[in-house]
Amino acid sequence: MSENKKMDENPVNEGNQNPLGANKDPKKNNKYNSYLIPVLIALTFLFMVYMGGKNDTIETDWKTVRENYLLKGQVKEMVIVNQSYVEVTIKPDKLELPEHSQVKNRGGLAKYNKSGPHYKFNIPTVERFYEQLDEAQKGFGPDEIIEPKPEIRKNIYGEVFSFLLPIAILVVIWLIIFRRMSAVTGGAGGSGGIFNVGKSKAKMFDKETSVKVDFKDVAGLEEAKVEIQEIVEFLKKPKKYTELGGKIPKGALLVGPPGTGKTLLAKAVAGEANVPFFSMSGSDFVEMFVGVGASRVRDLFKQAKEKAPCIVFIDEIDAIGRARGKNPNMGANDERENTLNQLLTEMDGFATNTGVIILAATNRADILDRALLRAGRFDRQIHVELPDLNERKEIFAVHMKPLKYDKDLNLDFLAKQTPGFSGADIANVCNESALIAARNNKKKVEKQDFLDAIDRIIGGLERKNKIITREEKRTIAFHEAGHATVSWMLEHASPLVKVTIIPRGKALGAAWYLPEERQITTKEQLLDEMCSTLGGRASEDINFGKYSTGALNDLERVTKQAYAMVQYFGLSEKLGHRSFYDSSGQSEYAFTKPFSEKTAELIDEEANNIIAGQYQRAVAILNENKEGLVKLGERLLEKEVIFTEDLEEVFGPRKFSVPTLDGETPSE
Repeated sequence: MSENKKMDENPVNEGNQNPLGANKDPKKNNKYNSYLIPVLIALTFLFMVYMGGKNDTIETDWKTVRENYLLKGQVKEMVIVNQSYVEVTIKPDKLELPEHSQVKNRGGLAKYNKSGPHYKFNIPTVERFYEQLDEAQKGFGPDEIIEPKPEIRKNIYGEVFSFLLPIAILVVIWLIIFRRMSAVTGGAGGSGGIFNVGKSKAKMFDKETSVKVDFKDVAGLEEAKVEIQEIVEFLKKPKKYTELGGKIPKGALLVGPPGTGKTLLAKAVAGEANVPFFSMSGSDFVEMFVGVGASRVRDLFKQAKEKAPCIVFIDEIDAIGRARGKNPNMGANDERENTLNQLLTEMDGFATNTGVIILAATNRADILDRALLRAGRFDRQIHVELPDLNERKEIFAVHMKPLKYDKDLNLDFLAKQTPGFSGADIANVCNESALIAARNNKKKVEKQDFLDAIDRIIGGLERKNKIITREEKRTIAFHEAGHATVSWMLEHASPLVKVTIIPRGKALGAAWYLPEERQITTKEQLLDEMCSTLGGRASEDINFGKYSTGALNDLERVTKQAYAMVQYFGLSEKLGHRSFYDSSGQSEYAFTKPFSEKTAELIDEEANNIIAGQYQRAVAILNENKEGLVKLGERLLEKEVIFTEDLEEVFGPRKFSVPTLDGETPSE
């Protein structure tokens, strides 16, 4: 890979680029220099301390000195050092004797010193030593008596070291913390270090940096691309709009579920626009230091004004854009609110930002502050929704380009098998299918590999080794057969694709349906779906006369649907045409319900009646088709997986057909 290509792949500011084109990072060289000097100083200091406390004396004891040296007249002088030990110097002419050979042969750091001292020994107390010395020198002549000299010595290097060591340890700890904090806040190695914490951490992309994503790589999202492309065209050809008196929009907010391509659209803008593009996340504004978020907002817009016209992209803006005063932890929320206030001021405050467009993305637009969403700040809200049938086909075409797949594979079939999938889910399906084909040693990805990948993503990995008793397996089989039977007999229930009793993920059994893609749902459709969901528990009651915990997920879904019908959709006759849904999100942390206790009791009663009614309906349907239910359950026990063809063989063709968006009946 060439040097220029490496630099293109790493978006950096122009001011940080090496004018000579060198690919070396000066920080790496400075890192070793900054550590080498303190290490050398410390080693030198330790060497001096070592030498300061080191001499060439040999350790011995009083008895040896007295018997071998003192009584034989070989001692020249004695020195009592610090009242703790005695140094003994031997007469020069006596050093040649064999018993002093160890003095002459002494090597290492302590070389042979003829002038002494040569030996030393510890003493318990000075008084006791004097008594022992007087006793040993009885009978000595006046010229032979040795008078010891007391002496106080200080190890200057040792004392200085003991004084400076705690300070040095504190300095080292502080430097480590300093570097870590600088690294976390983005100031490590840069000018200012930790004081650079208030600088923006946005990455800048311009015409000299390569962003290889453009609008051709964004499949589907046609309406969103139209609005985004208009912003890009405005930056490329501003006169086309300004001649008519139009002004450049201040900002555009990309809103939609996770995985629908919001960030991908922003990457496409960076690849298409020939203007500087700043990118950062909402969480990059907030740090542990007070005032950092607001400072980074100011620095970001300062850089953007210098590069205008340009685009600033803030991903996951809900990290700082949450409605003020709506968080229960009010005391710990001031820093985020200050950051939001600064962002509001910079976007549309007293000083106007000319030529700076703000792009932001979030999947929680309902919790954003209303001041952030007003006209003049985010002028446009671009909704990026889950792809429909045709858009899924386009997304499959994009993500299947790098795959080696069977050319007879129909993309329409794959698009129909993935209702409710986002673009990220479809990308995952393509990747999983390639992995599954490789695991099975195939040369290309086939249709079954894609179906297995879809099953893997929806239900989880098959767990064929999970230990299940015969009785549990029978209960699971009839439970799933109940779902399949009821859904087959109801008009508005989703048509069945496959039923399995092989455990997947946390589920012991699963049923795959092909739901109708619709924008609105009627009461009859909701009730049929609830009845089909309760078919599993109803089948357990009919066939075994008892219930199991396997219907937990079914009951959870049905309960939520029933309460949504009563509370939100106004589909209850007793409650009337009322909805207690809060689309603004302003009552997210409210402590009171928006209705009275009497209404709450009525809601509970209505939801219970809906659930009970659909359960009895499921029981009635299964009793009418009990023979087919038993046959289906036994077949499921035998084969473990059954398909639409098995239901047609047991119950006959389905009486109801559900048209798709293109007016055709879904294929089997």
